Amino acid sequence: MLAIELPPDAEARLDALAKAVGRTKAACARDAILEYLDDMEDLRIAEQRLADNRAGRSQSVPLEDVIRRYGLED
Repeated sequence: MLAIELPPDAEARLDALAKAVGRTKAACARDAILEYLDDMEDLRIAEQRLADNRAGRSQSVPLEDVIRRYGLED
């Protein structure tokens, strides 16, 4: 269980959004938090991969090679 206090303007926005989409404020907040966690975990992985690449612990693959390898040409 998590209880958070939002600034009044954010609370009003959340309330308006929940009403507009026919969901509860808790459901909207839960979805937003889960998406934020996914984004932050992806960012952490990307930053680690970039650091590994810069330190010579991994290599880049040119975009053209990825496109060709996976048949993504137009």
